[in-house]
Amino acid sequence: MNRVLVTGGAGFLGSHLCERLLNEGNDVICLDNLFTGSKDNIRHLMGNSYFEFIRHDITEPIYVEVDQIYNLACPASPVHYQHNPIKTAKTSVYGALNTLGLAKRTGARILQASTSEVYGDPEVHPQPESYRGCVNPIGIRACYDEGKRMAETLFFDYYRMHQVEIKVMRIFNTYGPRMNPNDGRVVSNFIVQALKGQNITIYGDGKQTRSFCYVDDLINGMIKLMNSEKDFTGPVNIGNPGEFTMLELAQKIIELTGSNSQIVYEPLPSDDPMQRKPVIDLAKEKLGWQPTVQLEEGLLKTIDYFKRIL
Repeated sequence: MNRVLVTGGAGFLGSHLCERLLNEGNDVICLDNLFTGSKDNIRHLMGNSYFEFIRHDITEPIYVEVDQIYNLACPASPVHYQHNPIKTAKTSVYGALNTLGLAKRTGARILQASTSEVYGDPEVHPQPESYRGCVNPIGIRACYDEGKRMAETLFFDYYRMHQVEIKVMRIFNTYGPRMNPNDGRVVSNFIVQALKGQNITIYGDGKQTRSFCYVDDLINGMIKLMNSEKDFTGPVNIGNPGEFTMLELAQKIIELTGSNSQIVYEPLPSDDPMQRKPVIDLAKEKLGWQPTVQLEEGLLKTIDYFKRIL
């Protein structure tokens, strides 16, 4: 039985990870300050004697004894990370320092939940891990983009200087049950608007693309990376290479919900990437991982979830 710390464990991805780790027989400590996470996401885990919840802000040190650390703590949607950009940057940087310090002290293996946003508005498409990105360091998204880039830097410096066992995972757009209905992400936005019969808001002309990975596939990749061979550090892209325009996604959600919503267009926000699609050859080779859930199947499960909570 591994003792596992999950920072950001009450969030969308974190709660699914905690659930999966418990099901696999681990002793799980879930740490979250509940800024974007919610106790509702982990309430069904509270009765498990191998699950412990700690309300704590990862910008402050935490002292626990663990074998593995998954560092997921950070607001991940523009609505939330732009609410307090300085705090967002602190969460990425101080959070990395505090969890890496803990890993160094305990000898734990540590995984950083990085992001496809490190590629910025890419000039290379699709994006392999070797691409260094095109990020605006002074834009409104920089608190998140550059914060995550700095976290990756710290991870590799701790690996080189202190031989900490690191794993770096670049997460592409992920969706599924337990998404926050108010987080401003495109899948949750479109589904909530469709279910409420509101206009579906597309920013720009709707031709910008994203790749959408269902949460179960993402968690499979995350656990495979954590337990991969010691010398494989990443970074590794984990995402679904199926590429869809925003207009295609909106039309698919209208179809699946049977909604009468109309599509309306608003100006594109600053620094919003026009293309996003992962190259996952490295994940296939090193982890034996690739996504299995098709978009329509995942959207139906997500729509069912939102029908229950709205």
